[in-house]
Amino acid sequence: MTNEFRRLPSGETVVQNLPWRWRVQGKIFLIGGLGFMFDAWDVTLNGALIPLVAEEWGLERTTAALLSTANLIGMALGAFLWGTIADRVGRKKAFTWTLLIFSLFTVAGALSPSFEIFVLFRFLAGVGLGGCIPVDYALVGEFTPARQRGRVLTAMDGWWPVGAALAFFVTALIQSTADNWRLVLLTMVLPALLVFWVRRGVPESPMYLIRQGQSARAAEIIDDLVARTGGTPEPYTLPDPQDAPRMSAGSIGEQLARIWRYDWRITAAAWSLFFTVLLVYYLALTWMPTILADAGLSQVASFFGTAGMAAVGLLGVVVSALLVERVGRKWLLGVTAPLAVAVLLVVALTLGTPSVAVGWLLVFGFVIQIAIPVLYAYVSELYPTELRGSGFGWASTFSRVGAGVGPLVFVAVWPVIGLANAFLIAGALLLAAIGWMARFAPETKGRILH
Repeated sequence: MTNEFRRLPSGETVVQNLPWRWRVQGKIFLIGGLGFMFDAWDVTLNGALIPLVAEEWGLERTTAALLSTANLIGMALGAFLWGTIADRVGRKKAFTWTLLIFSLFTVAGALSPSFEIFVLFRFLAGVGLGGCIPVDYALVGEFTPARQRGRVLTAMDGWWPVGAALAFFVTALIQSTADNWRLVLLTMVLPALLVFWVRRGVPESPMYLIRQGQSARAAEIIDDLVARTGGTPEPYTLPDPQDAPRMSAGSIGEQLARIWRYDWRITAAAWSLFFTVLLVYYLALTWMPTILADAGLSQVASFFGTAGMAAVGLLGVVVSALLVERVGRKWLLGVTAPLAVAVLLVVALTLGTPSVAVGWLLVFGFVIQIAIPVLYAYVSELYPTELRGSGFGWASTFSRVGAGVGPLVFVAVWPVIGLANAFLIAGALLLAAIGWMARFAPETKGRILH
């Protein structure tokens, strides 16, 4: 009897082996993706706001760039804080609160009387929104069948180019009519509040309910998923409350110790990949409107050009989702990420002819968005369930810090060594990270999450 009991699948395994249904798991994917879209919108908006805020308050570029640094460091803080919060209040509540806090401080930012106060509110909005990616990925991943997990988590990044493109398109439209960057901020709030309302319909994490001693409620959610997806009902086991996996280990020190003790080579790969791949993308998002304006385009045209770079990334996400289960995570990431840097170098070398540079910028937007979805799916699969939230959250945190500090260093170095050389240094760092991944990180294609 004991041996038979031990052979029963876990509730988590049952959920991961269910058939995919758009009305069930697809609904969770869509709601989680909308939060991811606002994360992209907010991060991308930094690049649009820098020249506008600098003009209004008479700031140097390096000073204006502090708004981007504050926002991204706030997101870095939120990326791991919300994992711990989700363990205490539940993933569903954390899932909704992130956007509410973001909305409140975005409104406050639009009313800022000075640059210093504006930077503070951008930081606090970042803290709220920073939880979207780790919480969204953990929740979507938990309810997604293993067979579709790679494609679904990769497709999650399809929301990023949508949000990034909206940031620049909305800015360009408003600047061409009202010429008011405060209105640009306020346009984000109503859609964010609507998504906050919709998120209330997402089911709570069964693993969280088990940790709270609500195993019966967790079983109800699992049974409901089986029934609504048309899966075959079967007996399963649920872990003891103290054994149920968490999104985080609780304290900062314990989180770090556990993810590095699990496998320091894998954690080094995750951190270095997040840092370098996203550094390249954030450099383009933050400074490309300014770079194109310096090359001779009007401010509005530079916003539209950067919006095109972001929008064409949606095609890259589609290609990434189609290839990720066929090619594998490591190969796809190892080829497309360095290729994106090479294209960005071509952009820098063709700025003398802005129309040509914009054409290459569209190519960059396509290629980099093949790489980034693979990166997110890959790192989320490198850790076991009990470390997945904290492992992914800390990698995301490290990338946010790098993306916050990197543009400041970039704008100081760029006039000295030239734009192409500055991009070349970022590319060298990325190649080193790819080499480490190739040597020490495993392929995760088809792996069952445990």
